[in-house]
Order: sequence, then C-alpha cells, then structure tokens
Amino acid sequence: MSDTELTTGDFTEAAEPFRLFAAWLDDATKSEINDANGVALATVDAEGMPDVRMVLLKGFDEGGFVFYTNFESAKGQEILGSMKAAMCFHWKSLRRQVRIRGPVEIVSDAEADAYYATRPRGSRIGAWASKQSRPLESRFALEKAVAEYTARYAIGEIPRPKHWSGFRIVPKTIEFWHDRPFRLHDRVVFSRNAKGDWDKTRLYP
Repeated sequence: MSDTELTTGDFTEAAEPFRLFAAWLDDATKSEINDANGVALATVDAEGMPDVRMVLLKGFDEGGFVFYTNFESAKGQEILGSMKAAMCFHWKSLRRQVRIRGPVEIVSDAEADAYYATRPRGSRIGAWASKQSRPLESRFALEKAVAEYTARYAIGEIPRPKHWSGFRIVPKTIEFWHDRPFRLHDRVVFSRNAKGDWDKTRLYP
C-alpha cells in the first residue's frame, strides 16, 4: 500500500500504525497553519487528578513518541510519578485525530544531548532560566534570570541542564480517527499484543 493510499484511500486497511502515522503527519505538515507536531499530552498527579497541556512531538519511530521538558515541571513530576501518559493529535484541517496511550521511558542522555544541541541558543538559555510550572513573582524576574544565564554562557556551548530531558511514550494502543458525514466516523485502533505485534480492530464511531 502506497503512502498516497494511506492518506487518501481507506486507511483502515493499513497493516501497522507507524507508517500510517508518518503519512498523516506529513499531510498535516502541509495543511496545518502552525505546529503540525503539536499534541495534547495527558497525565495524572499523585491524587489521580488528570491534567493536560500541549507539547511538541520531537521524534517518533517504532520505539515510541518523544517530547522534551523540564523534569521539575508539573508534567515532568506527574510522569515521573506514574511513568504513564497519553497523547492526542487533532489536525483540524484534515478532520483527523490520533490517540496514543502507554508507559513512558526516559530517553538516553546521548539522545537528549543531541536534541538539545539543535535548539536555538535562546531556547537553551530558557531551559536554564525557567523554573517551569512554579510561581513567578514578575516578568522582570524571568527576564533577569535570562540575562544572568546569557552572561554566564556568553561564550562557548550551553550545557544541557540535568533536569531537562526527554520522555518517550511506548504505545500500547494507537487509534486513528477520521471524520465522516453524520458523525459516522472511521476509527481503527492498533493494540500491541503479548508477542509485541499489532492487532487491529475497527471501532464503532
């Protein structure tokens, strides 16, 4: 099955999820106004209260879906507490969604370092200056911290903070949803079985 068939034909015939996801993300990159890799990330806190926010997908392969954050942030602490998470992509221009659920693992230091090195210099400074999710007394306090770290790392490389790294959601399920008339949508879920292979099930809308 060609990528064209995956995106314009009956996607429910796809045999595995990652090639289909790659094709849909490619479509979204061409059609979405901003951040086709933007995704809603859901976690739970220590009391089981759910939380959700938008993050940017920074990589994926058969091993899982990767994003980066400050591990001392709310989402970082919530994930470290449960090591489970879920994602939902919604590409409004295409009337498509992809939902991903599974356990979480921390990316290797080498992988985190390699991605951190690709970030704009200002974003690397920001990773040091921002105490993400914690109370901020004023905008000036943040700007002061940025100035201090900019001066500290005025020359040479900016090291990656030890509290800043990446998480990988290792999917147990990946569901593809496509809008159809009268809310009779197409839904297909891929579930990883005990052998590590993917079982595919078509769902009622």
